[in-house]
Amino acid sequence: MEATLPVHPEAQALLGALAEAGMPPFPQMTVPGARAATKGFLDLQGEPEPIAVDNRRIDGPASQIPVRVYTPDGAGPKPLIVYYHGGGWVIGDLEIVDRPLRTIANRTGAVIVSVDYRLAPEHVAPAAFDDCYAATEWAAAHAAELGADPARLIVAGDSAGGHLAASVAQAATDRGGPAIAAQLLLFPATDFDFSTPSYEENADGYLLTRGSMEWFWAHYLGAQNVDIDYLTPGRREDLAGLPPAFVATAEYDPLRDEGEAYARKLEAAGVAVTAKRYDGMLHDFLWTLGATPSGAVIIDDIAAAVTAAVGR
Repeated sequence: MEATLPVHPEAQALLGALAEAGMPPFPQMTVPGARAATKGFLDLQGEPEPIAVDNRRIDGPASQIPVRVYTPDGAGPKPLIVYYHGGGWVIGDLEIVDRPLRTIANRTGAVIVSVDYRLAPEHVAPAAFDDCYAATEWAAAHAAELGADPARLIVAGDSAGGHLAASVAQAATDRGGPAIAAQLLLFPATDFDFSTPSYEENADGYLLTRGSMEWFWAHYLGAQNVDIDYLTPGRREDLAGLPPAFVATAEYDPLRDEGEAYARKLEAAGVAVTAKRYDGMLHDFLWTLGATPSGAVIIDDIAAAVTAAVGR
């Protein structure tokens, strides 16, 4: 399906503001410079909602993993969401998704464990995946302590985090646990393919560029090829038995087509899927809801997907 609607006026205003600020494309930055520039998105997110927050460090496969636990009001045990932030496996941290996750936790009534996995290029694939899987195992094992129900465990993430959520769901299915009740894949990267129509249509000028995705993938892969387990979840042939999925895509996003292709592939394998394209919107507008408030409908849709999968 080709892009048919104009860029939403709020998204267009955001693009104009970023251009006026002179933010260069990621391939023109150093990795430290890109990470510093990412902090500018915090100013686009609105005010943080109050919620109980607990910063912890848990054991990981190579080192301790920082996690942030959000616990909304209300009696438990609650649904449990393990969340992996976006940022192309290179940028991003707990702070970049702090405000959206506060809102999601309050709206869904779920305990959320946000994972600060290792980043590339210091730690190439599969380091991020290994940390995310380990954190998911930890969350399932410590659910009672967190006031959550391990039988209502959901994996979720945006962009690279959506990629990691899809990968963790596949690995958990293959390895016999932890049992995952649903997956929330927000603007996910699912394949290593820069030739899709959405990559061609949205190669430049819509926040995330094809050049930036090539830069991200190059850092995450290092000198390796793509033949790494769970690196390209969209290429997996057998998707039967995977947990139900909510797949969100944005119209003006290079990753649009691979996310939608994965949703169709899941559905063809008999997996219950809700897929929604957000017309007129840019990649990962979850990071910019203060500047693109019309996109806040995605919070309603996430809450509905959680309720449909595991209740409140």
